[in-house]
Amino acid sequence: MVYYFTSNVVKPSAYIYMGKDKVENEDLIKYGWDEDFHVDNLSSAHVYVRLRDGETWDAIEKDLLVDCAQLTKANSIEGNKKDNITVIYTPWSNLKKDGSMAVGQVGFKDQKKVKKIHVAARENPIVNRLNKTRTESYPNLLQEKEDRLKELRQRDRVNQQARAKEEARIAKERKEKKWEKEHAYDDMFSEDALAAQSNQDRDPNWEDDFM
Repeated sequence: MVYYFTSNVVKPSAYIYMGKDKVENEDLIKYGWDEDFHVDNLSSAHVYVRLRDGETWDAIEKDLLVDCAQLTKANSIEGNKKDNITVIYTPWSNLKKDGSMAVGQVGFKDQKKVKKIHVAARENPIVNRLNKTRTESYPNLLQEKEDRLKELRQRDRVNQQARAKEEARIAKERKEKKWEKEHAYDDMFSEDALAAQSNQDRDPNWEDDFM
């Protein structure tokens, strides 16, 4: 079972989710999408936030970050009883799991991609607000992951096609400008232009007209 929460501190609303227990944590570790939050050096639920388009893990809005941290603290048996704890978060892609780790336990591939937020104390108004939005579901995490990857591949193809079209347009424009530059004086040497500049066919009185 996976718990889903809605955070309305940002617009549009953000969705936070976590596993009911360490078994579900394993599935979220395996099929996760975005960010992972948990209490530093203490056992806790793995809390994830599904980022909106254009949002990056290292630039999450502060209010949303606080919501995630409070939810993580509240779902840590040990961490919920303590003040002044640290919640750490990192991209899902930075999680490391090997056979020597206990169920639900993770490490990190790159410590430079691990950020921390200090939580002085549990803030019940935040936790209660989030718990009021909680829903429970038994999602097919594997299918959701495959659908997400398919969507990203499709989006990437569309972006590639758009880039290729734009590059072709720019190349055509440059080619046309180059041709225009190279042939800018072609009309000056045409038969009509040369004839117009010749004195041979001018009226005998053209010099008087000129004077």
